[in-house]
Amino acid sequence: MLTFDQARAVIFEKLKGIAPAGPAESVALDAAQGRVLATAVSADRDYPPFDRSARDGFAVRAADVANPPARLRLIGETRAGEPSRFMVNGGEAVEIMTGAPGPAGADSVVMVEYSRRDGEFVVLERGVPAGRNLIPKGSEIAAGSVILQPGAALDYPEIALLASVGCAEVQVYRRPRVAILSTGDEVVDITATPKPFQIRNSNALSLAAQVSRRGGEPRILPIAPDDKTRTRELIEDGLRDDILLLSGGVSAGKYDYVEHALADLGAEFHFTAVAIQPGKPLVFGTCQGKPVFGLPGNPISTMVTFEVFARISLDLLAGRGGSPLPFVYARLGSEFRHKPVLTRFLPAALVGDYGEAVVHPVKWQGSGDMASFARANCYLVAPAGRESWSAGDWIAVLPR
Repeated sequence: MLTFDQARAVIFEKLKGIAPAGPAESVALDAAQGRVLATAVSADRDYPPFDRSARDGFAVRAADVANPPARLRLIGETRAGEPSRFMVNGGEAVEIMTGAPGPAGADSVVMVEYSRRDGEFVVLERGVPAGRNLIPKGSEIAAGSVILQPGAALDYPEIALLASVGCAEVQVYRRPRVAILSTGDEVVDITATPKPFQIRNSNALSLAAQVSRRGGEPRILPIAPDDKTRTRELIEDGLRDDILLLSGGVSAGKYDYVEHALADLGAEFHFTAVAIQPGKPLVFGTCQGKPVFGLPGNPISTMVTFEVFARISLDLLAGRGGSPLPFVYARLGSEFRHKPVLTRFLPAALVGDYGEAVVHPVKWQGSGDMASFARANCYLVAPAGRESWSAGDWIAVLPR
């Protein structure tokens, strides 16, 4: 059985040569959120394209306001959206608005808050060093420079940047297609009325949501009964996609057929258990060149193991260079203890404002307790090497 870190390292190692799902495709920028850039994008011009004022105020020569107060002659006004028509000489100033181009000869801007008008003159009560409040042309982006590399995930900052350089369409990697197969006679469709000994197939829907959130295209297969032949048929169907996720059927039970069916199809198993809770009976392998994850059947175990393990394969096939987990640290709201054998990912609630955030474990009844998990907004991460924490101690948190 591998540790948490060892299991992640094995997945990266076995999939390090996997190519992004291809071929790349062109999409409109307003439909590119969540996609991954397939080609580099360069700036079409300098940004800013002119010396740009960062404040409402007066464009001046810094030397003229070195010993305030300074009385300067106003020679005009420049607003955003119009060219500058002025040349500032010694003893002169131009009234300027935020975003407007700086006039020739000026090297800084004094904020309007530090000024008072005196007829055709302005008196500036504060001096500024050269370059203050005047952003030089090309200082943010130089014309022709690469602004985004292949593998960049496109969210609102990247989309704003692409829009600013005139990219109406972008080349992105194809979304990886992910087959999702739930197993077990006890599992029924969510539209069914389950018998007392049955459960609805929530795992398929939660996995589909997680896959979509990471930029994949989920395909939910029919539920596999506890029958080796039918399980094999559905696994073969799932292997037509880029990744196969199975939920349930990976423990040592008499009627757990997933590993047997995969073995018959030539799968190579890289590990079959990980020292975490929830999610210990996790299978990772490759079959017919496709990553395959046999996730535990308990709902929270399924969610956790996708998030910390299976997501790696989706990110690599989507074109992302890696799949780091965004751990943060918060102070515990109460004492916490666990048996230091497994790395635990426990439902928790992170509450409080900036600088005062506190994490509280959410009381739950185990890895099938979806109601408690829905009340959580993060995972409290308790490493295997430590047994106890006091209230106020820092502890790792994984945002949900």
